[in-house]
Amino acid sequence: MRRLLLLAPVLLALTACGLIKSGDEKATDVARAEATTVGKRLYSQRPRTADEVGYAASTMEGVEVLRVTGTETHDGKGVELIIRTTGSALESGLDPQTITVWRCFSLRVSPSVEWGEEPRDVDCPDGPPLRFSPPPEPPRVPTEALMAKLPRVPKGGHVDETAVRRVLASLDMDPVITTHLKTENGRVGILLSPPADGYAPVDCVLAVVGPGGTNVWTPPRIQRMPGEGGCSVTNALHPAPPPH
Repeated sequence: MRRLLLLAPVLLALTACGLIKSGDEKATDVARAEATTVGKRLYSQRPRTADEVGYAASTMEGVEVLRVTGTETHDGKGVELIIRTTGSALESGLDPQTITVWRCFSLRVSPSVEWGEEPRDVDCPDGPPLRFSPPPEPPRVPTEALMAKLPRVPKGGHVDETAVRRVLASLDMDPVITTHLKTENGRVGILLSPPADGYAPVDCVLAVVGPGGTNVWTPPRIQRMPGEGGCSVTNALHPAPPPH
């Protein structure tokens, strides 16, 4: 007991001199590390609006979004968020207690920001956390209906491209879905492609109608990445081999 009593003033002196971090400081470091993780998860070269970034951050566990400034990640300095995170740590001393703090940090989301950049400590703004509406669901290709309605042509038969076009028109797809058809050697290749941002894989659907066989499929993810050519009429007529 006497030894512990002698150590107490030493620990207090070391903490006061900054040689030992207080529980509050250690808990703040944990909160800052959480905010840094948020920044890493928000990092992307894909253009996004301020609302999209705010919504993405607000869905992360233990994160409150208090302020959003800017318009788009690729406009000017990008989008700046003020978020609040929490951290817990043991207080320094002979009878350590758990200290929990809420701290606010500023994050900037922009292509010019380095991955893992440490957020800036800021005062917490007044007011409750912001609420964001989820982004609209992208249009989907009605794959099952497509498979059910496309013509089945027997071996030795003739594929009518006009009939294939009538089937596609009957699906009443969202007009933003791109439709490409190509007839080659008696077979009709089909590409149905929702809008893409040029950074993420495209949710395209390919189909081919030929004598003796009709097939509908989605290429593997690696082939649907930008620049890979998997989402093309050519790939419908001449499918690339699956990736190894």
